[in-house]
Amino acid sequence: MLEGRTEELHQLTSLLALARTGHSAALVLRGEAGIGKSALLGAVAADGAGADGTPSAAPWGRVLRTTGVEAESELPFAGLHMLLHQVTDRVDALPAPQAAALRTALGLAGGTHGGPGDRFLTGVALLTLLSELADDGPLLCVVDDAHWLDHASADALLFAARRLTAEGVVMLFAAREPHAPPFPAAGLPELRLTGIDDDAADRILAAHAADLPPYVRRQLLAEAGGNPLALRELPAAQREGQLVASGPPSAPVPGPSRVQQAFADRIAALPEATRTLLLVAAAEGTGDLETTAAAAARLGAAVADLEPAERKQLLRAEAGRLVFRHPLIRTAAYRGAPLGARLAAHAALAEALPCVGQVDRRAWHLAAATTEPDEHVASVLERTAEHARARGGYAAEAAAFERAAQLTPDSAERARRLALAASAAADAGHGDHAARLAGSATPHLTDPALLARLARVRAGVARERDQLEAAHTVLVDTASALAERAPETAARLLYEAMTAAWTSGHRTAVDAVVERAAALGVEPSPSAPPYLPAVTGLARLAAGDTGAALPPLRRLFDAARSREHGLDLRERASVAGWFAPLGDLQGGVELAADLEHECREQGAVGPLPLVLLQRARARVLLGRHGCALAGAEDGVRIARDSGQHHYAHQLTGVLAHLAALDGDEARVRELAGHLDPRQAPPGRVWGAAALPLLELGLGRYEAALRGYEDLAAGPAGHTVVALHCLPDHVEAAVRAGRPDAAHEAARRYADWAEHTGAAWARAIAARCRALLADEATAQTAPTATSAPSAHSAYSAYSAYEEALTLHTGDGRPFEQARTRLLFGEWLRRAGRRSEARAPLRAALDAFEQIGAAPWAGRARAELRATGESRARQGGGRVPLERLTPQERQVVRLAAAGMTNRDIGAQLFLSPRTVGYHLYNAYPKLGVSSRGELTRLGFGAEEEELSA
Repeated sequence: MLEGRTEELHQLTSLLALARTGHSAALVLRGEAGIGKSALLGAVAADGAGADGTPSAAPWGRVLRTTGVEAESELPFAGLHMLLHQVTDRVDALPAPQAAALRTALGLAGGTHGGPGDRFLTGVALLTLLSELADDGPLLCVVDDAHWLDHASADALLFAARRLTAEGVVMLFAAREPHAPPFPAAGLPELRLTGIDDDAADRILAAHAADLPPYVRRQLLAEAGGNPLALRELPAAQREGQLVASGPPSAPVPGPSRVQQAFADRIAALPEATRTLLLVAAAEGTGDLETTAAAAARLGAAVADLEPAERKQLLRAEAGRLVFRHPLIRTAAYRGAPLGARLAAHAALAEALPCVGQVDRRAWHLAAATTEPDEHVASVLERTAEHARARGGYAAEAAAFERAAQLTPDSAERARRLALAASAAADAGHGDHAARLAGSATPHLTDPALLARLARVRAGVARERDQLEAAHTVLVDTASALAERAPETAARLLYEAMTAAWTSGHRTAVDAVVERAAALGVEPSPSAPPYLPAVTGLARLAAGDTGAALPPLRRLFDAARSREHGLDLRERASVAGWFAPLGDLQGGVELAADLEHECREQGAVGPLPLVLLQRARARVLLGRHGCALAGAEDGVRIARDSGQHHYAHQLTGVLAHLAALDGDEARVRELAGHLDPRQAPPGRVWGAAALPLLELGLGRYEAALRGYEDLAAGPAGHTVVALHCLPDHVEAAVRAGRPDAAHEAARRYADWAEHTGAAWARAIAARCRALLADEATAQTAPTATSAPSAHSAYSAYSAYEEALTLHTGDGRPFEQARTRLLFGEWLRRAGRRSEARAPLRAALDAFEQIGAAPWAGRARAELRATGESRARQGGGRVPLERLTPQERQVVRLAAAGMTNRDIGAQLFLSPRTVGYHLYNAYPKLGVSSRGELTRLGFGAEEEELSA
């Protein structure tokens, strides 16, 4: 029985009860050493399996356990290998890319590795594997000492834990706090263990200190602070004379510190050979008795010397392994030894480990035994770094390269290894550390490829911090340094600098990139991607010269679509967003769809948030709000999991925009209420623009106009999003009775629309002209049977007619409906109520189908004003609005004939979670099978669905 932990144990066992009903859960236990984390995990694990890990009488399929080991914290996927070593036979049944990734991570035969973008594919594979193991019955995964997990294992385990839904899987983690490496687990619930209550502490102390005087027991009780380990260990230390209990201590000492000191005193009283053997065992870290014995023999100790330590219950030997009774004993044995003894222990372990099969472990012991620069040890560590990268262990790669650099005598070689460490740290998602390493390496490098690589690392970190000017500066400066030696690399860096300057909202930075490019005279080969012309094009776009801006952007965008010039996945993703200034919405959504397919097929999670951002924006502009919502929510989740918070913020802006279209004021304020349109950087402009859009939809025109004026005057005023807001600006100004405030916005938009040649853009420009036409002429507008005249009296009517003609087949149902609404309003106010009903009915139908509640309300009110009243109708469409975004994605893929496993692989969900979403979606849609989804129209290409 666990004294004083009844409530905590009940909380954990309730998770097991949920898992027995098919639900999943994850929980992180946190607390100081000795507080009872491991005991709780052991009690829960015992509920599901016997000592050998096989299923017990309880209805559990399997219990998987792993423990973080300090000595293995730099060995990639060591913790994951320990967790899965009994189930590796199930890996080959996973979808091929996932199986390959997991085989590579675990060092199994047949593994392959695709590159930095797929570091989260191992997590996806783990999620699928756990789900399939749970098909045999509920699955419990126990991860103790999670603070010592290697980063690659931690990333994979947390990625899977955050996506658990309905698999029947419970994942429990235990991490020490404080005085241990951090174990960040954002998004997972936590249970923080504190000291047990006095009654429970009294019971433990009574069992271990009954022979001690009452005043001693009282002092021990106070010193233990409710820490169960301290309550058990301090009495023994008192008996051995390691504690002085004559009265209250002058300053309170935390229980774990007192216990560790007690262990250290107990070890110090052992014979020298026994202390040596304990030190070697502590340095070895994994409990390998054979390796420990071989190393200890080199230092004059033998296995027989363990006997005094075993008598004092400091450690034990079982199944060929040495096991410390508590991690604090290992810590005390290692930290209590002199530095020279610790160095000697690591040197002996390096000699004892074989050069085949243990090369990475041997390399780290060599490094731990080395205090001065040593090229041999540095080169061994570099090979270890390469091994780590081959398995996708980027954090381990970074650590090995960094330590290799510290031990490298030659300054140029040291800088090279630091650069590789920085690149690996960036791939691992450790941006701040990557930036520090890059800053140390850059001044000593000459290799253009490495310099460019580090510039991108530093710029990427600056971008994540919203320091876009800093990103622009480092890219421009590096391009300048490389212009003569590597013109193509310099051109690419200048383009990246321009995108950073463009996104920063500072025109001076935009102009500076163009000036620097001209001054450098960079001339890439004709076969190189057209980055430099695009630099000039963006500068012209920022200056308002649309005619000169669009052709070079079109060349680069077309190169991305056609895969010319060898553009890779990440490069094409970075170019995809230029669909918006080109007005090529269909091309944008198609390119983004292709890129998303590639990312998911390859498991390239790294570029996926950017791709999902581009696709969501294109869908919003096309009026495909339901699809946009599903993609944006998926993108936010993946961006946060992969540490790409910059994209998470931008995707959140898309969600705010969609909430504004839906009239959900509370949601808009939640997502974007902190943004000031006058100060919002371009990266947050979608969120900032959601605020005036909400006001416009709700008919609060003065507030909407203020918002759009602030947006235009702020740092994001030159951006494409601000450009697409100009028609809203015009409408807000006219409805607020200030048409004079709309003329410049209308002029800019018309100029841009004409140069794009896009029918939909010209239609909206015509709508703006109609809004700005003299409303006094409405009384003399032509009748339904008369021909429109070129006379100014007919300009509003003619402009609306032109807009609706251009809207025909333009693929933007929301904008077409807005034009019909405004036309109907105009006709009604002109006294043409019967003519107004047709466009108002069509607008209302479209708004209801799309789910744009404020605009539907406006259309219904206008229709009522014409004398026709109509209740809310669905237009015979499938009720897509009843589905959550995740259900919508799952239903679409299921209707296309994909299995649950295939859908899970596409969406980075477990197959059982896919089944859960289908189970919830069917009754909402009034169906009971996949086949009926196709009958309802879900088999059609998703981009044809307007909701």
